[in-house]
Amino acid sequence: MSKTVFVAISGGVDSAAAAILLKERGYNVRGVTLRLKPHNLADKDIEDAQAVADTLNIPLDVLDMRNEFKKVTDYFCNEYLEGRTPNPCVMCNPNVKLGKLLEYTLAQGGDLLATGHYANIVKDENGVYYIKRNPSSKDQSYFLCGLNQHILSHVIFPIADLSKPEIRQLASENNIPVAEKKDSQEVCFIPDNDYISFIEREFNPKATPGDFLSSSGEKLGTHSGIYKYTIGQRKGLGAFGKPMYVLSIDSENNTVIIGDNNELFKDKIFVKDINFLSGKAPDNEFQCEVKIRCAARPAKATLSLSGDTGKIVFQESQRAAAPGQTAAIYIDDILIGGGTICNP
Repeated sequence: MSKTVFVAISGGVDSAAAAILLKERGYNVRGVTLRLKPHNLADKDIEDAQAVADTLNIPLDVLDMRNEFKKVTDYFCNEYLEGRTPNPCVMCNPNVKLGKLLEYTLAQGGDLLATGHYANIVKDENGVYYIKRNPSSKDQSYFLCGLNQHILSHVIFPIADLSKPEIRQLASENNIPVAEKKDSQEVCFIPDNDYISFIEREFNPKATPGDFLSSSGEKLGTHSGIYKYTIGQRKGLGAFGKPMYVLSIDSENNTVIIGDNNELFKDKIFVKDINFLSGKAPDNEFQCEVKIRCAARPAKATLSLSGDTGKIVFQESQRAAAPGQTAAIYIDDILIGGGTICNP
């Protein structure tokens, strides 16, 4: 009997291609999609997911996960309000999009969950699952550093080795209506990328003005609320006679420290809440490569651990490491874990 695979169909072309490939490989394929946003925002994606399922002649279940997803959006807002830069996708994957979907898959008698991620799951000689970085520019391993062995042993990424043109061609050949649908470029719940307006709609925070300070403590001006700024930001700071950048944010004192670009470079950072995919660290101190944001290149470093916190010392200084963001940890091309960048 063929295995039953639930495919997370988002309404985009990647998950549609995943479903096509699995049908071709002889799996019993069922679709599942999540309602994460209010009806007026989610309906189009769900309609697209249903159109994909209808074209492929597979059933589609719609799961209402709005309550669970609100924990992600609340975290997103609260982090900015505390002067940190959140990473909602890293939080969402193990807790909602993969975690909850896998729970549903297994409860319905499914064997595996498939998604349209660009990453490769590998298993070592001891039977431990890891994620291998995808060589393409679409690599999404960074966002998966919060996963565990339970999820990795039940999840497959069928399109990992295909290019985007190949995926669109596969979808077109199978008459998929979203074959040319544009990729989502922003945070899924903020399609216009205006996170300040989103926070203000959701939380109606009091935008308390405070001081712009130099790194030496000199007052340089007035900011309009700390949640409107992120580390490395240049635009929207005002006129200072030369380019100025956000260096750090002090939520306790309601100050934003600004300075020259060269002040953004650091040769060490601290991380907390470190998750290792295997469930344990390879050693208390080891050589690795670290990505401090999705678009960053992996940087050679040494990680020293103390419990679930650590110090990362880079061989070359890195620009604009932001507290709240994720530091993904690799050994060679293998993602072994990740943690949250924090202040010392």
